[in-house]
Amino acid sequence: MISIEIIKQLREETGVSISECKKALEKTNGDLEKAKEILRKWGEEVAEKKSSRQTGQGIIESYIHPNKKVGVLLDIRCESDFVAKSKDFQDLSHEICLQIAAMNPLFIKEEDISEDLINKEKEIYKEQLKDSNKPDKIIEEIIEGKLKKYKEKVSLLSQLWIKDEEKTINDLMNEYISKLGENILIKRFTRYEI
Repeated sequence: MISIEIIKQLREETGVSISECKKALEKTNGDLEKAKEILRKWGEEVAEKKSSRQTGQGIIESYIHPNKKVGVLLDIRCESDFVAKSKDFQDLSHEICLQIAAMNPLFIKEEDISEDLINKEKEIYKEQLKDSNKPDKIIEEIIEGKLKKYKEKVSLLSQLWIKDEEKTINDLMNEYISKLGENILIKRFTRYEI
């Protein structure tokens, strides 16, 4: 039997419904960390199912850093006006604005990066490694590794969340999709800096 205290703790840490927390804890025989992982996987599955649904509602969220030198405008969408007005959706929007202000992503997702930019980055890495005396195969592996890190750095959804580096922004979005029961989509953002 899973204690109500551990269910409450998991609920507080994840924001997922009590019934889902209980199911995850039962599945893991009360192991809190494994239950979190299961909830994350379930969130990804729910997000995948909802990804094709239309996102005709949403909000424009803004953030101005206290130093007044960095600002963000975010267009984030969901399926219903009810969810768009909810505190949870607005909290998510604010967190994403903070992420954009802090980490300066250039794209929403890795697929948005142009092939030209990727090729330019490859050329830079090749130039950096040309005098390394490493075999071509090793150089290619190094370039692929650097390219992977570059894509993660410049793509908002691939970035590690500044408040929990065990999650990406995509993981955070999936948690909220699961929690709110609607598809959520970042349509666009703009970051200003002086």
